[in-house]
Amino acid sequence: MKRLRTLILVFVMALVVPLGYLVFRTHHSLEQEETAELRFFANTLFDQMEQDLAALVQREERRPVEEYLPSLPSTGNPPGEGARSPLARPAVEPYILGYLQNNPDGSFSTPMAADGAAASPDRGALVRNLEDVNRFFNTRRAMPPESSDRTSAETLWRKSGSEEKDARVKKESSAVFAEKYLDVARSSKQKDSLGQTGKRVEQISPRQAMNLAQSDEQGKAGVEKDRAAPPAERRSADGEKGKAPDAATQPGRSAPGGVAGVSSLPTSAHAPMSPAPEDALRAEIDPLQSISLDNGQALLFRRIVIGNQVYRQGVVIRMEALLDQLKNTHFTGQPMARFTSLTLTSVNGGRETARIREGAPVVRPRFSLERSFPRPFSFVRATLTCEVIPRSPGRTTLYVMVAVLAAVILLGLLAIYQSARVVTDLSERRSGFVSSVTHELKTPLTNIRMYVEMLEHGIASNPEREMEYYRILGSESARLSRLINNVLEFSKLEKKQRRLDLREGLFDDVLAEVRDVMQERLRQEGFALTVQNRLDRSFPYDREVMVQVLINLIENSIKFGKGCPEREISVCARPEGSRVAIAVSDTGPGIPRHALKKIFDDFYRVDNDQTRAAKGTGIGLALVRRFVEAMGGRVFAANNDGPGCTITISLPGTPPSSPPTS
Repeated sequence: MKRLRTLILVFVMALVVPLGYLVFRTHHSLEQEETAELRFFANTLFDQMEQDLAALVQREERRPVEEYLPSLPSTGNPPGEGARSPLARPAVEPYILGYLQNNPDGSFSTPMAADGAAASPDRGALVRNLEDVNRFFNTRRAMPPESSDRTSAETLWRKSGSEEKDARVKKESSAVFAEKYLDVARSSKQKDSLGQTGKRVEQISPRQAMNLAQSDEQGKAGVEKDRAAPPAERRSADGEKGKAPDAATQPGRSAPGGVAGVSSLPTSAHAPMSPAPEDALRAEIDPLQSISLDNGQALLFRRIVIGNQVYRQGVVIRMEALLDQLKNTHFTGQPMARFTSLTLTSVNGGRETARIREGAPVVRPRFSLERSFPRPFSFVRATLTCEVIPRSPGRTTLYVMVAVLAAVILLGLLAIYQSARVVTDLSERRSGFVSSVTHELKTPLTNIRMYVEMLEHGIASNPEREMEYYRILGSESARLSRLINNVLEFSKLEKKQRRLDLREGLFDDVLAEVRDVMQERLRQEGFALTVQNRLDRSFPYDREVMVQVLINLIENSIKFGKGCPEREISVCARPEGSRVAIAVSDTGPGIPRHALKKIFDDFYRVDNDQTRAAKGTGIGLALVRRFVEAMGGRVFAANNDGPGCTITISLPGTPPSSPPTS
């Protein structure tokens, strides 16, 4: 058994180690899958926000240049007179403060104020706010470069956003679960701009150029107090000296208002030029750029170059309202808002100018995804964090299957161990049975040989002594015969070769024969036998078998009770409903509680001092159980309230014709 336990332990270790590794790797893969799933939907959320920002940028980039004028030019009207610009009306979007135009000399105009006149009282604060933005913008334009190799503020802003985005993409790509399907370095790349990627050239009429120039003159009259700003002809928006006319500029042509016309300018690959009419002018329009303001606002503007004149047209954004719009449109009310937290921030020079946060509280995030949006919103960051990632349905399947597999393996090992233990125990008991049978056979043979020799040598001095010796010889011979018969009967039952002869009887003759057979042995050991038959009907049984069963039970009581002060054995047959009960009681030491069910097992003997002193083969009670079960009955043992125990045999009987008598 020790070797078997060692082998089972080695087998368990050999099975648990790879199984544990499999479970660990599967659990880790499920965690990666859950994280990748959350990352996918977080990126989808950011993509939707980015699409909204891209729609805003593209709409502003497609806006005609004359819409920024206080009035739109119309055919047949003098310059500066025409229909109202659509930008003069209040914006539908709550995050748009207003529109403005920064003229070449730094002056200011807006469609919110008609024809440069004083704004209406209800728009006075708005126009003053736009003037403050224009003044701040002029300050940024006037900022001198710190060194000759430093880029302008706008270029530096774009570079900073690009570097942050590249670092973010590199950080995210290392943790993406989809690496085995996609080249993450390629699939994670984001576009650099939400709108046009390069300059485009538009054809404008001389009247449009004249209106732009006229808006410049009107802006000068309103901002004389801001003349400290350097003129645009000396400095462009990127902080460099104003551009000289292009080499391809045709001299001699000029637009009304002194705006030089350009007959040929570089065109963008995204906006190919068609042949222009002879009197048409060309305007270079740069992609939309941005400046974040410390008051929680941002200016999105575009540079328009006509000849050597630079105009800047833009829209002022309330960043907190824009972030709130993105949050309400794409995050609020979504299922993921129950377990994730979204933070939208606007940054200016490393300082947050606006912040919006919503979702579940997150103390120790297990998942975090951050995105900086492309130009011109590179100063806007979105961060999604999560503390409890939603579990994959595969986790339940994994845990259930692991539990089932562990239970099956454990039960299988226990069954193997129990079976091996039973086989080993049975083998040990068989080995003990051979030794016990040898001893049991030797004891009566020794007695028989001793009394025969005593008779041969004439030790018996009188006929009475001789008769006593003969009775002892007969008793020992019968004992030897019963022992041999038990072994033979047990072997036949094991091989299922024993056939029973069931006949109905009243059981009186069986009790009488048992009394006669055991009388001499009972007398020698000093036991008193009491027999009661309360049966008033016959029942089927094998007479020879029942005699052998009762003798085995009585001998078992004699064997273990000979050392007790009270030596009484009783046999009682009584009806129990439709069955018959035969009980054999004694006043011996009883049976240990843990062995009450085991004493009928093959070759089983209780391991204590009494059984070691009493000896025995261990097949007596086992033979009783096999015989009783062969007749369709059952046998069980129970300790008495007083000394001794009772073994009861229950056999099927015919239904009683009248209530049994007690």
